Order: sequence, then C-alpha cells, then structure tokens
Amino acid sequence: MAELIVALDVASTAEVEQLVDRLGESVSFYKIGLELFSAAGPDVVRAVKSRGKKVFLDLKLHDIPRTVERAVKAGAELGVDLMTIHAVGGKAMIRAAKDAALACGARAPKILAVTVLTSLDQSDLADLGVSREMKAHVEALGRLACENGADGIVCSPKEVAHMRAALGPDALLVTPGVRPAGADVGDQKRVATPGQAVRDGSTHLVVGRPILEAADPCAAARAIAAEMGPA
Repeated sequence: MAELIVALDVASTAEVEQLVDRLGESVSFYKIGLELFSAAGPDVVRAVKSRGKKVFLDLKLHDIPRTVERAVKAGAELGVDLMTIHAVGGKAMIRAAKDAALACGARAPKILAVTVLTSLDQSDLADLGVSREMKAHVEALGRLACENGADGIVCSPKEVAHMRAALGPDALLVTPGVRPAGADVGDQKRVATPGQAVRDGSTHLVVGRPILEAADPCAAARAIAAEMGPA
C-alpha cells in the first residue's frame, strides 16, 4: 500500500503535538518542513517520534557535500525515516548524503532527491535558463539522483507515471501536490487526486491543507486513505 504523509504546516511544537494526538491512529507518517523546523528545531521531530510516528524531514538540503553529509547524520540521530536533498546539488553531494545515511546502520533514513518543485511550471524553468521540457528535466535529475545512491525522488503527480517507467519498480516516488477531487489547489500548479497518483506509481502521498483545514481532520485523512486504495 502507498503511504499517506500529513504535512505539519503549523507553527509550533505545541500545535504539532495537539494535531498528532488528534489524528491518532488515522495517520502514522508526518512531514516536517523547513518553516516548522526553523521555528521549532529538532525538538519537533522528537515530539512526533515519541508518539510512535514516522517522520519525513523535508529540508531540501543543498550545500557542499561535507555539510550535507553532516546534516543527514544529524537527521538519522533524530530517527527520521525520510530526508530530502536537491538533485541539482550534483553527484558528489548525492553520494555524500547516501553514504552518511548508510553509515547510520539500522537508523538510516531513506534519501529522496527533489527534482522540480511543484510550484514551478514550464515557464518558470525558462526563467531559470532550463530549455528542457518539464518531463525530460525531471527525468534527467531523477536518473542522476538514483544512479548516485538516492532511494527515490520527490516529483509532482504529473510526472509519476513517467518516472516510474524511467526509474523502475524499486524507486520511492514521493508526491506532493495531491488534492482530493474538488479541493482547492492553493499554490500548487501540477496536481492530481490521491487515487490517480497511486495508480501512476506513487509510493507516498504528501497532503497538508485538505486535512489540516478540514472540519474533521481524522475523517479527511481516512477519506484520502480510502481514495488511495491499494497500490
């Protein structure tokens, strides 16, 4: 089964604890992103892990290899299960991240490479000087990452089927930009429903506002999980 990851788009550890406790058994995996980690620090990871949950630490590391290596080691020591780096960091940085994870043994987090942010579209790539078509660009970065040790990638739902074919059956494909049918897409430009994303090959779906802003977050999480169906 594909796994649902709830994005903890809140401002403090206290809010995180309240939300995780409220969602209870309906959610087992949570994403901690840059804004929350910057505000609350490692203690927010500890708070989620202490409740028996899995953590996707989404800091999108992009720095010199040695710095990324040390950051991955620190994340592993916190017990995180998934971590992100930017594929555009290059081969040496990707390898350093994976080597640092493997050195942690049983605590090793899986390393995911961010290809193209879901807030970007083809015109944004052009602004950045990238002339490749979106799918070709995502594929090139995904192949670079996985060939150099990454366990998978983060990509939009619109590229999942293509990337599953390109990277094979074992790559993790973590998909933000997922919205239930009829939901507001917010600032996401490349979206799909949970069921479609899973059918196309996603292994993990990241969902935030459709659950956090629901009148009944538990019911919203269960509905999305039901819509995901079997992988």
